[in-house]
Amino acid sequence: MKRLIYSGAGLLVLLLAFVAFNMATNVLLPGARVDLTEQKLYTFSEGTQQILDDLEEPIDLYFFFSDQASKENIALRNYAKRVEEMLREYEREADGQIRLHIIDPQPFSEAEDRAAEFGLQGIPLSQTGDTLYFGLAGTNELAEREIIPFFALEQEGMLEYELSRLVSTLAQTEKLKVGLIAGLPMSGGMTPYAQQPAPPWVVLEQMQQMFEVEQLQHDVDQIPEDIGVLLLVHPKSLTEAALYAVDQFVLRGGKLLAFIDPYAEADQAMEAMIEGMADGKSSDLGPLLKAWGVQYNPEQVVVDEHQGMSVSRGQGQLPARHIGWLEVQPPQIDREDTITAPLQLLTVGTAGALIPTDGAQTRFTPLLTSTADSTLMPSEAFANLRDPEDLLKGFQADEHTYTFAARLDGPANSAYPQGVEGHEPGLQQADNIHVVVVADTDMLTDRMWVQVQDLFGQRIPQPWADNGGFLINALDHLSGSEALISVRSRGDFSRPFTVVEKLQRDAESRFRASEQRLQQQLAETDQRLAQLQQNQDPNQLTELTAEQRDAIQQFIDEKLAIRKQLRDVRYKLNADIDKLGTQLKFINIALVPLLLTLGVLIWWLVARLRRKH
Repeated sequence: MKRLIYSGAGLLVLLLAFVAFNMATNVLLPGARVDLTEQKLYTFSEGTQQILDDLEEPIDLYFFFSDQASKENIALRNYAKRVEEMLREYEREADGQIRLHIIDPQPFSEAEDRAAEFGLQGIPLSQTGDTLYFGLAGTNELAEREIIPFFALEQEGMLEYELSRLVSTLAQTEKLKVGLIAGLPMSGGMTPYAQQPAPPWVVLEQMQQMFEVEQLQHDVDQIPEDIGVLLLVHPKSLTEAALYAVDQFVLRGGKLLAFIDPYAEADQAMEAMIEGMADGKSSDLGPLLKAWGVQYNPEQVVVDEHQGMSVSRGQGQLPARHIGWLEVQPPQIDREDTITAPLQLLTVGTAGALIPTDGAQTRFTPLLTSTADSTLMPSEAFANLRDPEDLLKGFQADEHTYTFAARLDGPANSAYPQGVEGHEPGLQQADNIHVVVVADTDMLTDRMWVQVQDLFGQRIPQPWADNGGFLINALDHLSGSEALISVRSRGDFSRPFTVVEKLQRDAESRFRASEQRLQQQLAETDQRLAQLQQNQDPNQLTELTAEQRDAIQQFIDEKLAIRKQLRDVRYKLNADIDKLGTQLKFINIALVPLLLTLGVLIWWLVARLRRKH
């Protein structure tokens, strides 16, 4: 009886100690946390620390959150608490250079007027009629403003980056100027087919948040001196004078980021819309790539069976594997380069191949590559493509890996040593150039990496791939600012289920073989019926002979048998995935608690044995 009382008292003491510990940590260590995520999503990054250490002028941050209006939304309140805790951490680490103001904008108050003045987005709540504010505004000593209109729950994983970007932007006295020459409708406008207004691409909107973007013409004959980085997107219409201007810009130390393409699916210009005209959708850099030690064929597209994306073929049909639209995952991403190291998933569409030239002076560093399960295919094969499965017919990998994006640096010579018409010879060589070339432009389109939701008139991008991060990282790096690179892409990425994807690929291969066999048998049966009807009286075509009836019945039996085989393949696919899921559930639900219980029992037995001795 005493032992029971002591045991009960001991459990009560442990319970009280646990409650007291939680209360003490909540009061004394409100921002303390242990980050057990693989990507360390919630750990204060070195890039953020560098940004805060480099602050020279004070910055004021105004965090607006409607506490009363959010009483019923527990998830939003928890997120708001995390935002506030992280902002207080920024204030502590900035050593007096950040002044944080927490504001609850009550209805019809001066605080609400100030939130609206900053341009923050208030969301009306239909239940109560109140307006919910959940955003951040920042100002610097020059009265410049930057805002985060609304902290969307879907973007929680990008919280540190968004805060660091805002602080970094306010800390800069002036934005880097990026010169843009685009052969695609990045700014929006009217779509040629539907004649409907199209919004700007998300990548352009993100660029404009961080950089001053100046549009340049395709016939420019000199790149302005104040351009820090030159961005070319599908430069198919550059004149020779413009190419020479790019050549001289790079040789004098300018930074270049170029997106070219053997088949730009986003190109909807009239010459590219002509049926079967693939050449109208290609772009190149003329002799510049050759001078920089790169081979590139604007008529060839890389196809990769391993990286092929699964795309929908419409209702009632199985998805198809598009081996021209590729998912580039970590094994094919350079993990050491500052541009690509933080990235996890990129997508490219009908991309070309960049190949280093033997004996070139310039260093060629691959950033994104295919797998060995790839080959090159003429770009014209995509001009009239209706079914992506057609690309798999006759596909045979050549066991080479191809580069989609590469960094070029080191010594280089001019592509125009004699100059061009109307321009005298200029710089002939440079000891070190800084160029990044990407053989795809479709990766910048919204459909390849981001979904955009309209939240009460506010466009909220929800990226599912890192394509936008790749562009901004490249501009950050080329501009000499690397602090944000270590912060970017630390968000909530969906980790690929590689085992499940392999099961699906194997089953799709079996299904495709069975489907092709069915189609072949159907064609043979139709041919047999046609042969039987050749000697038939045209007026009696509706009467079937016994041989015809037997052939039809044989076809029906074969078709039913093959359909059963297809059902078996799909059942086996689901059975393999279900079996894997059951094993994972057992590990998570049963095995871990059993191991913990066993550990406690062993600890208890060891303690008991020690007391006896």
